[in-house]
Amino acid sequence: MKRILYLLAMLCTFTGLQAQNKKVTKTGEISFEASVPAFEEVKAKSRNATFVLNTDTGEIASLVLVKSFRFKIALMEEHFNENYIESDRYPKATFKGKIDDFKMSSLTDAAKDYTLRGKLEVHGKTKDVVIPAKIKKVGDDIVIHADFNVTVDDFAIAIPSVVSKKVSKNVAVSFDCTLK
Repeated sequence: MKRILYLLAMLCTFTGLQAQNKKVTKTGEISFEASVPAFEEVKAKSRNATFVLNTDTGEIASLVLVKSFRFKIALMEEHFNENYIESDRYPKATFKGKIDDFKMSSLTDAAKDYTLRGKLEVHGKTKDVVIPAKIKKVGDDIVIHADFNVTVDDFAIAIPSVVSKKVSKNVAVSFDCTLK
């Protein structure tokens, strides 16, 4: 009986140690904008993105359900999901990569510049990306902010000719997350 209790205690201790090297959120914010001057704003935000960071290795992953993006205009949201991103066919967007030179011990409450390198998958297409980011530590949490650009052509997203002058092919993407 002592042996079983000892093994159980070791398992609980090991599980606790394993959990400490991961920081997670399910409420990360991702937004994008593909607006063109003099036309209606093409902008959306999701507040339901999942981010996971391995604090030992700097590996980072993110997933967002495409239907979680909200636009100011419902019809624009419907067209985005049905005609552009085809969210029934491609329901999620993901990023898997690593933060260059990441060391948990070097984080402070002042944001520092880092580079995220990895693979971004959107609309069933994957592209290698390099994303500049600002990372800081707030208490026990890690806060990450990034701004970067992608093109619709990189992910085979077709913009109908009827609206091609109203929607930019260059899309500004940003994300903010607080990992706990």
